[in-house]
Amino acid sequence: MAILQIILNGLTYGALLFVVASGFTLIFGLARVVNLSHGAFYMFGGYVGYSVCIWAQHLVQTKNSGIAWTAGVLAAGLAGALLALVLSWLLKTVKGELPQTLLTLGLAIMVGDICLWIWGGLPVTLAVPGVLKSPVEFFGIMYPAYRLFIIVIAVAIGALLYFLLFWSQFGRLIRAGVDNREMVSALGVNIDLLFLAIFLLGGFLTGIAGAIGGSYLALSPGTGFQILTVALFVVIIGGLGSLLGSGVGALIVGLVDSFGRVYFNQFAIFLLSATVIVILGFRTQGLFGRKE
Repeated sequence: MAILQIILNGLTYGALLFVVASGFTLIFGLARVVNLSHGAFYMFGGYVGYSVCIWAQHLVQTKNSGIAWTAGVLAAGLAGALLALVLSWLLKTVKGELPQTLLTLGLAIMVGDICLWIWGGLPVTLAVPGVLKSPVEFFGIMYPAYRLFIIVIAVAIGALLYFLLFWSQFGRLIRAGVDNREMVSALGVNIDLLFLAIFLLGGFLTGIAGAIGGSYLALSPGTGFQILTVALFVVIIGGLGSLLGSGVGALIVGLVDSFGRVYFNQFAIFLLSATVIVILGFRTQGLFGRKE
């Protein structure tokens, strides 16, 4: 039973990382820039969700209300989308991959300082809805319902993104625009508006992940760079720009981290780094990445 619990912990962490990495993948797939401010999207969204959740609890006068938590998650998504809008505008003012990457790093530092100024340096956590607080029996063990809920949310988001990108006309236009932007524009499609919509979607998903993760893990001023580091592990393993790669990479990172913390606690980060090195040794573009 202990092995099952370790696996479930890894799946929960991997599910959260998938939501974060999917936003990273969407933005990279369009801008072809490694967004080093992505962790700031997560952190800022989580903090905004925390504040809105507290405000909504006072408004409805119901402690740990599911309505308050839902309002916090939606507000976190909007906060992440707002940062994505700011980033998309800033990227237009700078040319070249290296200057754009450095710009995203500067934005991450600015957002981190703003969060520290507004919310202080103490860790905070969003209140889990009461209906998800109690543990449930799962294959003979008692496991927190909220962690299983995170897995369900990640699967639902993955299914929706797959349908949007590979089965809808919107997704076809986006994929065509990534390969040949001028051709799609010549057909009368406002490709800039489509790209902005995907940019906002990537930020929205990352902000949501901040609120969901803020109910599972604590939020603190250093959370942005911590989650960015792990998200980079995910997308490097899975392959930059691949949605399927983000899912597989998140699963691998979650399980390696979970087993590493139980059996090799002092070498948990080393195991993650070693996993990245081994995979890149066989496929330099990641498991599902495409060669340029």
